[in-house]
Amino acid sequence: MLGVNSISGRTNKQNAHFQNENGWRSKFPFDSPQTPEQVLGRLTPTMKKSDQRSISRPRTRAKDSRRPPSPPASRTRQSSPHIVVVGAGAFGGWTALHLRRSGAQVTLLDAWGPGHVRSSSGGETRVIRATYGPDRPYYGLVKRSLELWRENEKQWKRPLYQQTGLLWMAGKNDAYEQAALPLLREHGLAYESLTPDEASKRYPHICFDGVPWVIQEIDAGYLLARRACAAVMESFVAEGGRYQQFRAVPDRIIGGALKGLRLQDGTSIQADAYVFACGPWLGQLFPGVVQIRSTRQEVYYFGTPAGDRVHQEENTPAWIDHGPGLIYGIPGNEWRGFKLADDAPGKRVDPESQDRSPTPSGIAAVRKYLHRRFPKLKGAPLIGAEVCQYEVSADKRYIADRHPEASNVWLVGGGSGHGFKNGPAFGEYVARIVLSKQSVDPFFGLSRFGSDPSKKAKPERGAL
Repeated sequence: MLGVNSISGRTNKQNAHFQNENGWRSKFPFDSPQTPEQVLGRLTPTMKKSDQRSISRPRTRAKDSRRPPSPPASRTRQSSPHIVVVGAGAFGGWTALHLRRSGAQVTLLDAWGPGHVRSSSGGETRVIRATYGPDRPYYGLVKRSLELWRENEKQWKRPLYQQTGLLWMAGKNDAYEQAALPLLREHGLAYESLTPDEASKRYPHICFDGVPWVIQEIDAGYLLARRACAAVMESFVAEGGRYQQFRAVPDRIIGGALKGLRLQDGTSIQADAYVFACGPWLGQLFPGVVQIRSTRQEVYYFGTPAGDRVHQEENTPAWIDHGPGLIYGIPGNEWRGFKLADDAPGKRVDPESQDRSPTPSGIAAVRKYLHRRFPKLKGAPLIGAEVCQYEVSADKRYIADRHPEASNVWLVGGGSGHGFKNGPAFGEYVARIVLSKQSVDPFFGLSRFGSDPSKKAKPERGAL
């Protein structure tokens, strides 16, 4: 997955993360679509009641305090709707928070916890940037997300967004970048256009060979991903929402509506509406309705020389190299190391069972790139690596729409490697369409795929 950070201090507070490592084994999910019943049956381990977690505001303890009874499906006009959000990542967590702030009664569910290692929203950092070629809807999302990141980190007194700026290096085919400039200006997103010579004078430690020109985004930077997911959940709970750690699968759709969710402990939960923002699991739960590919992505951290400040964030912006492919990096990462990754979607994987060891071929490829673009880091040691995944839609655009056969079900996902930064604004948008305060934007709707959810629309360059 930017004005000057108003929060000067850092916190070592550990956030509420819950994760069960039960070693589920499963067939590759895309080879043979699974029904919800099969998904639950093959992926649900036996859990002790002591392992089932629930967080909420203090309340009077009922006889069974694990879970309060679900509000009845029928309600008076004066009462607030009860909405269940499945998935506490960037899209689901922010959607739940905005729904709660809009007055809904909200239950947020996640199988392992916000920002867990198997999720698409886990890991340490994500780039936030605004260059999106000709795709107008994203510019408004980025602008609004910047506002919401600033507002909420100030409210929470937790630094989550770091303004480093960003260098977007155009490729030889620069139609994508050229299309971005008028939209950046239109939305008031500050930038500079730099020639290679101008960029080299400003950042002499970066080699701009082969780069025709550069967009320097002023308000870009990076976000503390895992911490942000936990902060959103904690705020959601503090503001009256309920978070529960359970795997959930949809029950039957009868008469154009979903009848409820079945949880892994054998119980069920009913609500007025359901939002499924479950990342790489979305396509498994709704095969034939939405296609989401889960792809392997390797991320590397290289060590800088002792005492080096040149390759730290105060002297090197985050960057995206949009040449033949798309390579990106974040310097510093709160002293974790010099982050470098290839944005190209990798091979399909099962997010639950894939081995997360980096590959020698992946390491060699990014090391070769590092030596070329950042020559002073030639020979830098690899000091860390992560293996995560993207949840990629057919055209790499986000998805937010009503289930075509269930009026009370909303499907949200397809972050495609570039969704985290827009979690605040996209969650706000999803909350509005769920509460019927706004219509579905066809840009994010399922109608763009026609009757075939695997149908590819025009692909977006520069997914990150």
